[in-house]
Amino acid sequence: MSADLVIRGDAFDVAVADGVIAAVGPELPGGGEEIDARGVLLLPGAVDAHVHFNEPGRTEWEGWATGTRALAAGGTTACVEMPLNAHPPTVDGAAFDAKVAAARASAIVDFALWGGLVGGDLDRLDELAARGVVGFKAFMCDSGIEDFAAVDDDVLGAGMARAATLGLPVAVHAERPSELRAMAGASWRDWVASRPVAAELAAIERALALAEETGCALHVVHVSSGAGVAAVAEARERGVDATCETCPHYLVLTADDLERLGTLAKCAPPLRDATERDALWDHLAAGRIDFVATDHSPCPPAMKAGDFATAWGGIAGAQTLLALLLDHPDLVSEAPARRLRLAGKGRIAPGYDADLALVAPGEHVLRREDLHDRHRANPFAGRTLRGRVVRTIARGRTVFRDGRVTADGGGRLLIPARGEA
Repeated sequence: MSADLVIRGDAFDVAVADGVIAAVGPELPGGGEEIDARGVLLLPGAVDAHVHFNEPGRTEWEGWATGTRALAAGGTTACVEMPLNAHPPTVDGAAFDAKVAAARASAIVDFALWGGLVGGDLDRLDELAARGVVGFKAFMCDSGIEDFAAVDDDVLGAGMARAATLGLPVAVHAERPSELRAMAGASWRDWVASRPVAAELAAIERALALAEETGCALHVVHVSSGAGVAAVAEARERGVDATCETCPHYLVLTADDLERLGTLAKCAPPLRDATERDALWDHLAAGRIDFVATDHSPCPPAMKAGDFATAWGGIAGAQTLLALLLDHPDLVSEAPARRLRLAGKGRIAPGYDADLALVAPGEHVLRREDLHDRHRANPFAGRTLRGRVVRTIARGRTVFRDGRVTADGGGRLLIPARGEA
């Protein structure tokens, strides 16, 4: 197979043919376009396994066009989109089809979809599985969106049992309603106090017990506490197929940053204190956190206005995943692709898609005007980062270069490989 693109790096070259990596090695022969990547880091494109692009139905919140452009600008070449906050949410076959149509119209990077588990007719899970969802997402507390209902233990257990027969994982937003507290006021301190670590831990422990009973693979999203990670790790040691993710904002920010950032950094679970942040880094170093994803959850600016009692709880971070995890590229590329069975993604190796991020080392300040998401509301704007994405290549196509998005569409639907979750 002759190469139509060769990327020349410091340690190795990458030869690409028809959007797929044909060879990796020193001084590979040319034959087509060449890209000089010497002097920069040549990394696998990131796979963001947790984004909310809200289209169709709430495109004014984000949308596939702006959301995937932000991903590309940050070196992310594939994403897995959540069933909410699209309207209708992705809870049946028809909603899946509508979302895929919207994504194919404007996404510039590849995408997969989570389906929703909200109760009701469990045959809808079969519809979603047949179309190719990576798994099913459930909320164990109020989602904040009227059209995506929370599940109780009975619904979650029944959904897990059906998911197990389909060979797909269930992902949970883990906060136990009985452990949540009414806000005493409207400040950031009141918000943090209303959603304690105990609520997260109780929900994780219950989800793990149900997964063990049903034989379902479980994935716990956006874990914010060391105790939460430890609970997942302990269950895995006793044979439960359980994994967890955390987010850059839990690794980099703390609750004290809410004083400075305000509702821009309001999320659920909330930012924790420095002790919890440090515990997450310890777990990450020990291999107990399976991957890191953004939980990019934007909204119109008016919904972030006001106080912590009323503002929307979600952080927009699609563009900064790779830059904030520059020392751990495997946790934002190969690891999520492996867990969600996205074949051909997450590695620089022959036979894999030519998804690459070229990152210039050195400090630079992320400016708001550098952002490509719809509302440019990233809480890391103004922060000094240790690397700058200068080029993003998705299946051999340059989709971002030197500050400019260079593609218009071209993203494709990813279907998980068959086999055990």
